[in-house]
Amino acid sequence: MRLEGKTVFLTGGSRGIGEAVALAFARKGAHLVLVARSPADLERVAAAGRELGVQVLAVSADVARRADVERAVALALEVFDRIDVLVNAAGIYGPIGLLAECDMDHWASAVQTNLLGTAFTMRAVLPGMIARGQGCVINFSGGGAVNPFPRFSAYSASKAAVVRLTETVAEEVKQHGVRVNAIAPGAVNTRMLDEALAAGELRVGKDFYSKAREQKSKGGTPPERAAELAVFLASPEAAGITGRLLSAVWDDWKSLAGRGADLAGSAMFTLRRIDGRNFEEVRAEVAR
Repeated sequence: MRLEGKTVFLTGGSRGIGEAVALAFARKGAHLVLVARSPADLERVAAAGRELGVQVLAVSADVARRADVERAVALALEVFDRIDVLVNAAGIYGPIGLLAECDMDHWASAVQTNLLGTAFTMRAVLPGMIARGQGCVINFSGGGAVNPFPRFSAYSASKAAVVRLTETVAEEVKQHGVRVNAIAPGAVNTRMLDEALAAGELRVGKDFYSKAREQKSKGGTPPERAAELAVFLASPEAAGITGRLLSAVWDDWKSLAGRGADLAGSAMFTLRRIDGRNFEEVRAEVAR
């Protein structure tokens, strides 16, 4: 899965999962455009990428601002001429607590970053991919995208929307040779976990607080798992795989290499309502 000479545009690339993804691509020979709000952290990751022998452009920008995104993409195209892979790893929790008690400006800001930030980058990058007849977009899902996530409503709602955005745009661009997928990275120990712990048991809820403390102490899911999946999805081995949400932890995604045609038209790894129309096992159960 070598990716020498490819250009990867990565948001949220200054720490955590984004940092792991950046370095995973660099190890495969891909050049990097790192976008995040923290200049110091960006330069730290950029330096690590350059040590791996690839070119790295670090751009301090906020994906919640469309003008920032368009500026970052323009700079990337000036330096590298094209963007082969877009990875949207930037994300925030937003307000933690019951929706009935949330600051709705803070709530809307989380949706702006998680959902609109993803849409802004896709809108800026996709025309170039369509014109070249190839490209890969990888969006990051998260907790609550496929299950309820009480007290994190802005985060879960926006991440569920990212998955449906992924599926929808994948259909729009597949005839142009562009693939769009999403990754569920698992329970990774990130700055966001620290924020949840700092919020305290009263705000996050007893069950989540207990699980978060256990995750923190045991180390959580290594971010490298999600990074490995991202590299796979950007590689020729994932040809034909599009419009899917894959779990870095629970799905046997390595077995999907070369099987893109098998997934076409299937509901596997997509968001669907469980009913008798989409799932034969439900029909059989109802018939009994």
